Amino acid sequence: MPKGLKSTSSIVSIGFSVTESAPNIFTEDQVDLALDPLNNEVFVVLAINLEGSSPDAIAATNTAVAAAVTTTTQSSVLSLANSNCLTRIFERVRAQGFVDGGVAFASQAMETPPSILDYIGIIATNNFFVGVKGENNLAAKSMTGKLYGYRARADASVYAALVQSEVLSA
Repeated sequence: MPKGLKSTSSIVSIGFSVTESAPNIFTEDQVDLALDPLNNEVFVVLAINLEGSSPDAIAATNTAVAAAVTTTTQSSVLSLANSNCLTRIFERVRAQGFVDGGVAFASQAMETPPSILDYIGIIATNNFFVGVKGENNLAAKSMTGKLYGYRARADASVYAALVQSEVLSA
């Protein structure tokens, strides 16, 4: 357990999903954690599993689907280099120049952290966000997943630092 935090729940799993509002349009949903900010409650993230739609296989056209789970609202799918991105998935079909549907490729952050990590992130505000965006697809794409973690109460100074860091890095 991170220093300055005291667990207030057992491990819980939170399921989520998001579907593009129209093909190839970034769409984001907010998932409410119902944290208690008056008691400095945070959510300690232990692992995240993601499943995304496959990109369309269209002859001579590159297609893709990207999705991410973040601690703050976004206007596009973030890379793992952003401190607010907890995990992401990126699947693509490379077909440009081919007469058939091309070849599929996928990249994804680890679904479960190595056993040496105590946690993969701390959500200090009351919610997290899931976003998805396709590229050159004919149909709207989606992403589903599950976030695993537990509620914890932070010391006042730790809570203030976590909230400030999360909000200012948005």
